[in-house]
Amino acid sequence: MSAHPAPFSVGLDRLDEFDTIIDVRSPAEFAEDHIPGAINCPVLDDEERVRVGTLYKQVSPFEARKVGAALVSRNIARHIETHFLSKPKSWKPLIYCWRGGQRSGAMTVVLGQIGWAARRLEGGYKTFRQGVLEALDALPPTLRFNILCGPTGSAKTALLDALAAEGAQVLDLEGLACHRGSVLGGAPNTNQPGQKAFETRLWSALRGFDPARPVWAESESRRVGRLHVPGVLFECLRDGECTLVQAPLEARVDHLLERYADLIADPAAFNEKLARLVPQHGHERVGGWQALVDAGTWRQLAEELVSLHYDPAYKRGGEGLYRRVEAARLLPLASLDAPALAAAARELAAAG
Repeated sequence: MSAHPAPFSVGLDRLDEFDTIIDVRSPAEFAEDHIPGAINCPVLDDEERVRVGTLYKQVSPFEARKVGAALVSRNIARHIETHFLSKPKSWKPLIYCWRGGQRSGAMTVVLGQIGWAARRLEGGYKTFRQGVLEALDALPPTLRFNILCGPTGSAKTALLDALAAEGAQVLDLEGLACHRGSVLGGAPNTNQPGQKAFETRLWSALRGFDPARPVWAESESRRVGRLHVPGVLFECLRDGECTLVQAPLEARVDHLLERYADLIADPAAFNEKLARLVPQHGHERVGGWQALVDAGTWRQLAEELVSLHYDPAYKRGGEGLYRRVEAARLLPLASLDAPALAAAARELAAAG
């Protein structure tokens, strides 16, 4: 089945005009990355894609197209019955595959013949991916970043959440990366996305910001877990105005105990993460921390991790990456509980 004629294709600039974005690639392709908000209605599943591709290479393109057409037709019929029968005549779907070729063309033809204003994304995911990379270079310099600084346990992430609740623009790198930014930091019950999907999430966030208003973020290293922040964005973050959160040790420990409640609830997983600190601290010290886990002596553990691991690491490098940290606005907080953070967020949002 040939690709649909050009008049039924649209460019990336029209993404927001459609009611539904349909990704017809295989589930594995979709899982790696996809246009935000897209639904996956594969015209060939993972096994079928391999089967047709093998026929194409080992037998002939003609044999592959025959088998592929039968599979694609059955799959499109199933998607219509499962997903689309309830759609009104006014429904406008946008369809894409890897390069805007036969897979998306087939779905576009069928939905168009039914009477829906179906369109295919010109160039498919490949063009979308190129657009994401270009935007990740172009968008960050148009934005003004405000950076929350402070050592581990200063509630920077919680303060970002409070700022968002006040209506401020927030770029939550840890949230987008599904990681809490330290060796103990895998977010509970989640896996990190792949690098491509992380970059798509960043693109989606950046394109929604108003350049006339500041964007708040927290100080991060270039890597968040196993992902890295794209170069232009990271350099723009490094140039942001800084706000330094200052809180007493007791308040920071209280906050860490609350933040790592999931680890406290799973001592075996906590000890496994602590084992990764052996190269830095040696078996004896880490063994002592693991003994505190086994004994449930959480406050002492948190105090030692802050004083012996996190704060020395912060002094070694930490926010030295951020060029304006020496001129940071100071934000002293006696407490890091929710009311204190809400009040601080209101003050920061008002100041801009």
